[in-house]
Amino acid sequence: MKTMRTTRRQLFASAVGTAVAAGVATVSATGLVKNGRLKQSVSRWPYAKIPLPDFCRAVAEMGLTAVDLLEEAEWPVAREHGLVCSMAYAGGGSIRDGLNVTANHDAIVKNFEQSIPRAAALKIPNVITFFGNKRGMSDEEASANCVAGLNRVKKIAEDHGVTICVELLNSKVNHADYQGDRTPFGVAIVKAVDSPRVKLLYDIYHMQIMEGDVIRTIRDHHQHIAHYHTGGVPGRHELDETQELNWAAVCRAIVETGFKGFIAHEFVPTRDPLTSLREAVTLCDV
Repeated sequence: MKTMRTTRRQLFASAVGTAVAAGVATVSATGLVKNGRLKQSVSRWPYAKIPLPDFCRAVAEMGLTAVDLLEEAEWPVAREHGLVCSMAYAGGGSIRDGLNVTANHDAIVKNFEQSIPRAAALKIPNVITFFGNKRGMSDEEASANCVAGLNRVKKIAEDHGVTICVELLNSKVNHADYQGDRTPFGVAIVKAVDSPRVKLLYDIYHMQIMEGDVIRTIRDHHQHIAHYHTGGVPGRHELDETQELNWAAVCRAIVETGFKGFIAHEFVPTRDPLTSLREAVTLCDV
């Protein structure tokens, strides 16, 4: 788990340091969310150089209600600023060492038994887990192992009203050898587990790289998706005219499915971080 978090935070660390102090200072006190049909959040790690209390304050001023991917020690900080952690780290393994290896299951079960009740107490809706790297494993064996592991934890999630989200990631650019790099692979596992509290985290950036056809995929499989992440393709940067996706259209498609969860921005800013985030919030407020 620690390895995965370090990778996310260090991957583009140099890109987010520019004008951080200025970014905090220029946040408008006027909320940006006007339509509110789509609940927007933002992942913490691309803004890690901004102190968490300052970041939470800025996020709340934008009109967002949540921050994504917080450690348990950070959950109360978000709450102090009127925010919820929309997707929490809770000991669900790591990107490399996930559910596809049965030797990882005992630790994941133990962690979820301890963490999910605490997440529920703070009204956290989702916790994250991963399929893991292949290391030569067939999809058939991996699927069976993932189903077995998720079957061991689904009742914990059901009893506490917290959704366990398994993340889909690309293996082409960022996470070589990751097993859960295609939507059909993840959907088949979620269907087999058959729990309202075990769903997919559909990362639009990652799946655009691997599959494309994002809007059709969302429409066809939305019932198996509990959470979305954004990120511009190529480069995982701002959701702007340099990117190949029409983000407003994607967000409208999500809204039209009746989705009630969160979409969290997980792009790495190349300009003033909070200005870029404000632009994305406005763009996705469809």
